Amino acid sequence: MKPLISVIDYGMGNLRSVQKALEKAGARAVVTQSPAMIKKSQAVVLPGVGAFGEAVQRLKSEKIWSSLETVLNSEKPFLGICLGYQLLFDRSEEAPGVRGLGYFRGPVVRFHFPKKGRNKVPHMGWNNLAFNRNNQSAYLRGVGGSDYFYFVHSFFPEPKDRALIASTTAYGRPFASAISRGALFACQFHPEKSGDQGQIILRNFVKAAA
Repeated sequence: MKPLISVIDYGMGNLRSVQKALEKAGARAVVTQSPAMIKKSQAVVLPGVGAFGEAVQRLKSEKIWSSLETVLNSEKPFLGICLGYQLLFDRSEEAPGVRGLGYFRGPVVRFHFPKKGRNKVPHMGWNNLAFNRNNQSAYLRGVGGSDYFYFVHSFFPEPKDRALIASTTAYGRPFASAISRGALFACQFHPEKSGDQGQIILRNFVKAAA
């Protein structure tokens, strides 16, 4: 039986493409704001494209915030994508004074490069992953260091606990492109936009949900 996966709808992000990619990977995926549906599902995805502060405001106004906290403190598989990854941390340079979920310690910071340098902001396009041998996430099983994933972002988390980092990516400097702990995986890249390589990660996530 296909696992039921909730894709959190807070009015930001490419929800339908995430839903379709999960369905392709073998899940029953539902886009929802319902705490009851989130509780009922076997796994949860927090997607996101947009601004940190607005996302926090919408999640709280839709009363999803407490449901997310419950999911994060359970053993339910959880996938955070792009902004959904950043929201797991304390705060962001993008929205001074706004608190994130704070599930992990550390700030979300902006790329800072010289205006005439080779690296432009946002970091947009295809890039690969360097894996942390001390945190070999099951969600990355089958992914190789020569595989490329799609990124579009100006900010990224800096986890205080470096053991969380499952992969780094180089863009002017190395940054934490994915973290993993237990049933949780979160990434700065978009697996739903990353072709066959992204589908490997989503299939691993669906398998965990099942």
